[in-house]
Amino acid sequence: MTNDLQKASGILLSGDLVAFPTETVYGLGADATSEEACAKIYQLKGRPSNNPLIVHVSTIEAARSIALFNELAEILAAKFWPGPLTLVLPLKSNSNIAKIVTAGLDTIAIRIPSHEIALELIKTTGKPIAAPSANPSGYVSPTSAAHVRKNFPGLYILEGANSEYGLESTIIDLTTKPIILRYGFITPESLSQALGQEVIYNHSYEHIKAPGMMAKHYSPRARLRLNALNLEEGEIGIGFGQVDFELNLSRSGNLIEAAANLFDMLQIADQRSKNIGIAPILNEGIGLAINDRLKRAAS
Repeated sequence: MTNDLQKASGILLSGDLVAFPTETVYGLGADATSEEACAKIYQLKGRPSNNPLIVHVSTIEAARSIALFNELAEILAAKFWPGPLTLVLPLKSNSNIAKIVTAGLDTIAIRIPSHEIALELIKTTGKPIAAPSANPSGYVSPTSAAHVRKNFPGLYILEGANSEYGLESTIIDLTTKPIILRYGFITPESLSQALGQEVIYNHSYEHIKAPGMMAKHYSPRARLRLNALNLEEGEIGIGFGQVDFELNLSRSGNLIEAAANLFDMLQIADQRSKNIGIAPILNEGIGLAINDRLKRAAS
């Protein structure tokens, strides 16, 4: 692993891209201080230039050197970092973060991942790493090295096991009152409890302030039909709980298991049929994030 980390770090420092595992999904990383390197992310993914990137760091000190932390940010960082939570905070004027990373905004989306390989890569590189999911823009996110390899042949991949959570990080905006910009594994209830106040969800797609806010996103190439209890002719089914189709996110109805399986099963189904029917998913807790991804995928 040491040799792999050194090679991946060298590639990043030379201004090129590396795919690497995180606890959420596989990321497509670049040196966050290099305009040219980060521009390659947008080019390779076909990502709209108004869609900012998340910056990954390995310590709270590194995060504080990039973003202006307030009391709420300190509370959430202490409780959920390292982990699948991204904070949107004011960007420090001397942060040295490439302007393309923030899409011209005066805010920054930042987190500390909990995946050991991701943390070691950041430490070995000695730079913050900008990294969206390692997939073509708008397509299903990758939860394995195999997914990345299929999407981007020839890209250097720092390999690890399949992603633990299988959903991108929760994103919360703390520049005003706490607002969730993207559902994820960290639930609204957990955030509200930690902060001692209600956390609301932003339902608008008009002003993109962080990744994952576009109305259509995470989409398979096949047509996706939601809340399917039965299959139409030519459809492949993805079930949940008692709705037992060919594929099943969790036969026991476990939302954590369903989240971990979601993107992998969407990719499998996408290869087998031009039409996918997916069973209803309980819309609470982590189910909010699952349904959010499915709603955008079916848009």
